[in-house]
Amino acid sequence: MSDPAAQIVEMGRSLFARRLTPGRTGNISVRVGSSLHVTATGASLGTLTVADVTVVDLDTGAVRGRPPTKEAFIHQSIYRARPDAGAVVHLHSTYAVAVSCLQDVDPADVLPPLTAYYGMRVGRLPLVPYHAPGDPAMAAPVSELAATHHALLLSNHGPVVAGPDLATATDAIEEIEETARLYFLLAGRPVRLV
Repeated sequence: MSDPAAQIVEMGRSLFARRLTPGRTGNISVRVGSSLHVTATGASLGTLTVADVTVVDLDTGAVRGRPPTKEAFIHQSIYRARPDAGAVVHLHSTYAVAVSCLQDVDPADVLPPLTAYYGMRVGRLPLVPYHAPGDPAMAAPVSELAATHHALLLSNHGPVVAGPDLATATDAIEEIEETARLYFLLAGRPVRLV
């Protein structure tokens, strides 16, 4: 499937159906040349249609379609920092959000490598300091961390992952959620890390 809007609709509905982001939370984008195809503001990933996908010019900021998600600047910051990124996924997945609220995590690498797939798909997961959703001040720390990490955890907010394509970014963000779930299931017990 080569149509970026159709890819976003299909993936968004799948993520929502699997309860990986509730209500009208989360956003997805796919880069095509110098354009960013991104979910529109107020869109629920569970009911997305191609009309809910907005096109934003990465160079000029010009918008075609509905207003983009208020967090489009996060996607733009990541694409600028990572020329290899072809897609970005941001979710409010329950366990990852819960980890992002903990005080005692290492902000340089929030989750331990509990599984081989986490090590392969995510690697290190830095924590972006807290900013309210939609606060453009978040762009600077996201840009700085995205230059060296394809996966980030927004403090008290949720994960955001870049990948060469939408499937790869989604695989990584799902791995973050599963590892966060394991992190809580194993809390206080000795573990072997990979």
